[in-house]
Amino acid sequence: MAAQERRPVAVVVGAGDSTGGAIAKRFARGGYTVCLTRRNLDKLQPLVDEIRAAGGEAHGFASDARNEDEVNALFDDIEGRIGPVEVFVFNIGANVPSSILEETARKYFKVWEMACFAGFLTARKAARCMAPRGKGTILFTGATASLRGAANFAAFAGAKAALRALAQSMARELGQRGIHVAHVVVDGAIDGVFTRSNRDNVEELLAENRILKPEEIAANYVWLHRQPKSAWTHELDLRPSVEKW
Repeated sequence: MAAQERRPVAVVVGAGDSTGGAIAKRFARGGYTVCLTRRNLDKLQPLVDEIRAAGGEAHGFASDARNEDEVNALFDDIEGRIGPVEVFVFNIGANVPSSILEETARKYFKVWEMACFAGFLTARKAARCMAPRGKGTILFTGATASLRGAANFAAFAGAKAALRALAQSMARELGQRGIHVAHVVVDGAIDGVFTRSNRDNVEELLAENRILKPEEIAANYVWLHRQPKSAWTHELDLRPSVEKW
């Protein structure tokens, strides 16, 4: 009997309880083997189990995206044991507010490490895997802070703006090599654990389309990956219809 053909692989770094998890589930439903990472594997396991229970193929990895050796080992393991990476999604947030008068150098640097430097390390490795094959998609999750810095969010805005510039640079270089690089500006609150822990009217906001639904964000990531080369989108902004911008 011939060996079973391996599914295409999608890697989601920062597969949390909201957007990252929804992206993973959407690609799994589309026939992809999804490889998911968080620093804590125990927190990731429920998502892996949910995808498998729905008939998808999923693998969880505990990995620190700020550590170059761990990033390289992660991709080498996936490429060698599971299959070639066709889609890479960087979805780490680090949305930590602080007055500039009270911000510490240590916390500012940590936010940059998580929201920008980790994006560089992981996307660079993904690109190195994809370039010899001449195809692949690299998707970065941005935020309102990618475009403008709000009061009390200097660290987050600096990191997200830098991540956006990284995405632009990579797109201009790698598009010529068949790799689609896109940056998604998610402009607004997203339904999930973080939002629900800070607001008590989430169901009302959802009914009024005032916050973003993760599964609808995820649909756009799949759409970006499936775009034909003759009409690639680099930057896509997503927001509720009532969001001010």
